[in-house]
Amino acid sequence: MTTDRTGEKRKTVITASALTEPTASLSGYTIGVTSDRRRDELAGLLEHRGARVVIAPALRIVPIADDAELRAATRACLETPPDILLVNTGIGMRGWLEAAEGWGLAEPLRVVLSRAYLVARGPKARAAIRSAGLHDQWSPEGESYEEVVEHLTARGIAGLTVAMQLHGESQPEYTEALRSTGARVIEVPVYRWAPPVDPAPLHRLVDLITSRLVDAVTFTSAPAVAALLRAAGPSTDTLLEALRGDVLTACVGPVTAAPLRRHDIPVVTPARARLSALVRTIVDELPQRAMKLEVAGHSLVLRGHAAIVDGDLKPLAPAPMAVLRALAATPGRVLSRAALLRTLPRGADEHAVEMAVARLRAGLGTPGVVQTVVKRGYRLPA
Repeated sequence: MTTDRTGEKRKTVITASALTEPTASLSGYTIGVTSDRRRDELAGLLEHRGARVVIAPALRIVPIADDAELRAATRACLETPPDILLVNTGIGMRGWLEAAEGWGLAEPLRVVLSRAYLVARGPKARAAIRSAGLHDQWSPEGESYEEVVEHLTARGIAGLTVAMQLHGESQPEYTEALRSTGARVIEVPVYRWAPPVDPAPLHRLVDLITSRLVDAVTFTSAPAVAALLRAAGPSTDTLLEALRGDVLTACVGPVTAAPLRRHDIPVVTPARARLSALVRTIVDELPQRAMKLEVAGHSLVLRGHAAIVDGDLKPLAPAPMAVLRALAATPGRVLSRAALLRTLPRGADEHAVEMAVARLRAGLGTPGVVQTVVKRGYRLPA
C-alpha cells in the first residue's frame, strides 16, 4: 500500500513488463512539487510515470487587478508610451490586459504597446504577447534578466522609456541597471507572491528533504526557492547539504535555477521551459542514480522508496529501505546491528534493527538476498 497526494491509501502493483513502459519510468521515486498554480498538472505528469508525489506549494500568486499601483503604471504607459516593453511572464501579461479591460483601458493600452519594441523573456511570455494580437521582436536564449539588460544596453536606450512587467516582485538590480544607462523605467506590478494559506505541507517537505525521504524536488519559479529556504529556518544548512547530494533538484528553466546555483547546488533543467520537458529531464536523470547489484543470483535495483528484484517493484517502508541502502553501500561486507542502528531514526534500539531486517526480507519476498552472519550482523551476498 502507498499513500497518494490526496492522502488516500491505494495498492501498488507493478509487474516486470510494466516497468518497461513509460508510465513506470519513475516507479519507486518520491518527488516534491513546490509550485502552486500548475501543481496538479505537474503532479499528474509525474504520477503518470509512476512517481509518488508530495505537493507542497512554496508560494501562491495574489492578483492585484484593483491595485492602485497597477492602475498608476497603466496610466503612466498611456501618458508616456513606452519605447520598449519587457514581458516577464505570460500570466502577468494576461493579467495586466484583463485588469485594463475592467478599467476600459484595454484597447488604448494595446495600441500603445503595439508601437513598442517588445521583449519576451520566455516562451510563455511570447505566447501571451501573441494571443493579445501583439508581436514580440526579441527573446533571450537563456531567459535571463542579464541577457535582457545586455541586449537593451547594446541597442542604446538612453532617453527611452522601458516598461517592465514585474515577475511577482520588483527586480531592483535590473531596474537600476537600465536606469544607469539613461533609460526611464516604468515598473508594472500585476501580481504578488504570498505565503501559502497552509504552510504545513512546505515544512513537511523540508523535513522529507533533510531526511532524504524524497528523491527529487521541482521548482517552477525562483521565488519558490527563496520561500523553501525561509521555511527551512535553522535547518537551512542541512537542507542545502541534501540538495547538493542525495536529492535531485529540477528547475523549469535557468532563471529558476539561478538562486540554487548560487548555493552551489547542482540543478538539472530542460532545454525548453515546459512542464512536460521538465518531467522528461527527471525521467532521464533519476534512474541513472539508481544503485544496481547482483545479489545471490538476483538482480537488485534500489530506487527511492522501492527495490526492484528481478524486474518486480517492491515498495518498502523507510526503515527497511534505510537498512537495505546501508547494506548495498558495502555489498558483501557484514554490518553489525550497531552499524545499522545508525541508519534508523534516533531513539531506535537493536530490536528495531531486527524488526527492520525482518520487514525488509518480507518486503523483498526473495530468500537469500539479506543474509544473517551469526553473532556478527547482516550482509548482501553480492
